[in-house]
Amino acid sequence: MPTIYLASSSPRRRELLEQIGLPYTIVTVDVDESLLPGLSPIEQVVALSQRKARAAATIYSEGIVIAADTVVVLDGQVLGKPANEAEALTMLERLQGNVHEVLTGITLLELAGDRVFSDFECTEVQMRDVSRDELMRYITTKEPFDKAGAYGVQGLAAVFVAGIRGCYFNVVGLPLFKLTQMLKEFNVDVSSYWR
Repeated sequence: MPTIYLASSSPRRRELLEQIGLPYTIVTVDVDESLLPGLSPIEQVVALSQRKARAAATIYSEGIVIAADTVVVLDGQVLGKPANEAEALTMLERLQGNVHEVLTGITLLELAGDRVFSDFECTEVQMRDVSRDELMRYITTKEPFDKAGAYGVQGLAAVFVAGIRGCYFNVVGLPLFKLTQMLKEFNVDVSSYWR
């Protein structure tokens, strides 16, 4: 079986790969994650996942790289990671009571043959109406600061989510069903790693 490299520093993506029993090696890549002008949110996440995969491909010569990028989109506007408490509060206030989309772009890159396969997943999330006091208490936990849209569905903010339409794991940061289907394009069956 090929070595799988995860081009991500996200602890959530690591946990998701461990959950499905897929062994991997972390590759730390330093890429510019700023938004690319003129691209739709879907094109943004796919392009950034490709950028991460290509950066990892300069380090190793064999195996398969998995790279992903996740954003929150509300009314066509991308909400990234908040830089401070004020940004986190603004994002969370905009999301509360509304439906937003979580988009993840995924790129798999086969190092030996330089074969690349990219796709994306979209999940709709309904946030309940949340009081300002609750939002402020959430922000003081520091949980929002490394997360797109200033919240983590797998953490304390789970109590803000009224419903999800689509892949839950996509909201966490890596759509597992989509990923396993993409890996099959490279003749990798995740269940073959189970012992």
